[in-house]
Amino acid sequence: MKITFLGAAGEVGRSCIMISTKSTNILLDSGIKLGAKIEYPQISDDQLRSIDGVFISHAHLDHIGFVPHIYSSGFKGNYFATKPTVDLGSVLISDYLRISNPAGVNKRGMEEMVRHAKIVEYGKEFKFRDLSIKFIPAGHILGSALIEVSDSRNRIVYTGDINLPETRLLEGAEIRNLKGDTIITESTYAARGDIFPNEKKISQQMMKSIKDTILQGGKVIVPSFAVGRAQEVLFLLDDYMNSGILPKTTIYVDGMISKALRIYRHNVIYCRKELQSKILMSDYDPFKSKNFNFVDRKSMRDKIVNDSASSIIVTTSGMLSGGPVMFYLSKLSRNPANKLLLVGYQAIGTLGRALQEGTKSININGNDMKVEMHVETHHLSAHADRPQLEHLLSKVKGLRNVFIVHGEITKSKDFRDYAAKRYNAKVPLIKEEHDI
Repeated sequence: MKITFLGAAGEVGRSCIMISTKSTNILLDSGIKLGAKIEYPQISDDQLRSIDGVFISHAHLDHIGFVPHIYSSGFKGNYFATKPTVDLGSVLISDYLRISNPAGVNKRGMEEMVRHAKIVEYGKEFKFRDLSIKFIPAGHILGSALIEVSDSRNRIVYTGDINLPETRLLEGAEIRNLKGDTIITESTYAARGDIFPNEKKISQQMMKSIKDTILQGGKVIVPSFAVGRAQEVLFLLDDYMNSGILPKTTIYVDGMISKALRIYRHNVIYCRKELQSKILMSDYDPFKSKNFNFVDRKSMRDKIVNDSASSIIVTTSGMLSGGPVMFYLSKLSRNPANKLLLVGYQAIGTLGRALQEGTKSININGNDMKVEMHVETHHLSAHADRPQLEHLLSKVKGLRNVFIVHGEITKSKDFRDYAAKRYNAKVPLIKEEHDI
């Protein structure tokens, strides 16, 4: 088997890895990299024409966003994913196309993409040409999966994005029976210092910070990815508000989060068993909490920012690279009574990263403005940290080769140095090919 790295090598974004045998070529993920400009996987036309199937680990755009481009280029094969990934991916891709209007994507390509989606169930190995494929719960977002790919000689484990501990909505990744001679692992938080505090402690600190702002009459903005972090944040706020720890305050939900929340509810069988039981055995459905107020028209935003009352605004985008959060920032950033809480990964070059690192001046729509609101980071991660990644490697039976992707290059190399003590470990570059 041959592995070709077409994206997410030495970087975060545009995940795309080709696995090849003598008769078959498949892609593991097919994402884009959002930033000042959109970057695509480094896949040639000849490589595209050779693809037999596409296998998607989860619905975030850096893993699925290039799929409509592939179908618009004439691809006639199928793409495989869990049902939640297909449902969430359709919504996020539609929003991406509407906002970015990227070149090369056409209506026929979108129709072909919908027609060729094939639903995969967790844990059921199936044949694809001369390969065997299995999707395993990854614990990252709803429907996320590790993907096992094997032939008669080799078995590859591809993590996509992975999270080991359980969360309010999901069980952690299922890693008890992993087997493979090769793993391709993410490294978003793979440096030696990337050790997450206890999530309960983080949650308590975050709620105390929100409570302080509310009691002082300020507003709290929580930018979040529409899929994954937003649902965890909303459930956290709902729990603390229902228990009385947080004072009753309006929680506004803006952007694609509301659509994603409905998809989570429709696919609740993929969530934690405790959450399913809670809905079935009681009259309370946290997906439909009365604490949530959905912003369904732009005129509501003016009312929210001009209202003298405190409120919590959970909105997209998570890295402040566009979306409704930019409106709220432009109106609320100059008031020191307000607060911005960053809860997820902030990529290099994004406004979120700049604010996280302490910048006090931003430009929105050509207007320079001072940032006088408080900015805090409360890390509610959906990725494995360094100890979890070390544990992951130890659980893969028969492991020999470790390819480290989807991380800032310094973090990936740091983890490589650790892994190289026991395995053949590499941080591949874009377009590199490796035979296993």
